[in-house]
Amino acid sequence: MSADNEALKNNISCASCGINSEDDDIKLKKCTACNLVRYCSITCQKNHRPQHKRACKKRAAELRDKILFQQPKSTHQGDCPICLLPLPHDLSKITLKSCCCKLICKGCVHANYLREEEEGIESTCPFCRRPVPKTATESKLNRTKRIEKNDPAAMREEGARCCAEKDYAGALELWTKASELGDADAHYQLSVMHCFDRSTVRDVKKELYHMEEAAIRGHQIARHNLGCHEGRNGRIERAMKHFIIAANLGDDLSMKKIKDGYVEGDVSKEDFAAVLRAHQASVDATKSSQREEAELAKQRGLSRIA
Repeated sequence: MSADNEALKNNISCASCGINSEDDDIKLKKCTACNLVRYCSITCQKNHRPQHKRACKKRAAELRDKILFQQPKSTHQGDCPICLLPLPHDLSKITLKSCCCKLICKGCVHANYLREEEEGIESTCPFCRRPVPKTATESKLNRTKRIEKNDPAAMREEGARCCAEKDYAGALELWTKASELGDADAHYQLSVMHCFDRSTVRDVKKELYHMEEAAIRGHQIARHNLGCHEGRNGRIERAMKHFIIAANLGDDLSMKKIKDGYVEGDVSKEDFAAVLRAHQASVDATKSSQREEAELAKQRGLSRIA
């Protein structure tokens, strides 16, 4: 029987008992790990597991790699909600407002400050226009309100503060909730937590899982770390794939790894040239005259932004 016919047979009949869904009007359920076969019941799935296990694991790994090695359209941070330009890769040039929990570039923050100074008005958030909190207690209250509304950014930020205060249980709970809501940085923080054994039980599988989930969502550092992990285990081709994806998103450390890989013969000339162009384009996309002005004002002490 050909592979196509075998696949067709597995889709219309139970892989264990062979009952035909078309003849017997029975709804078959897919093996969710590999999507290769179907079963009429949980009993049949369990009985067929010894025969199916190897092919299932192989196919599941292939499907996972297909998702893992797709190039994200942007970093996990996305765009500034005001100027709509990609947020800078340098985290010191981004601020998170506790009132709305939006990440805003400091170019927009500085422009808002200049407007307020010129008009002599109260200082407000450049996005939601709520008054800027005057104390840490007010900021915490704002984040608490956002957490109650299931805002993953607020959970992530509060988790970071818990971690800084060595409340690792609190950080673990908040980051877990944020990761379940799809937050890339929460996944990354959980991977770091498992790596440094800050959770109750260290789990290397969970560390890699959260690192991969963060990378899939465009987290450059998580992607770079995956490349380093693959490199340490001698899987150079997979390592370079990770570094290429991260470099395309503007990650400088991964770009350096690609240069080293090119020298060692692990990256082709064509791939190296393509990554150089993509990396520079990603970096250039985050630049603007407003952001440059904010940086100059910061250096001269002429702005309130930190």
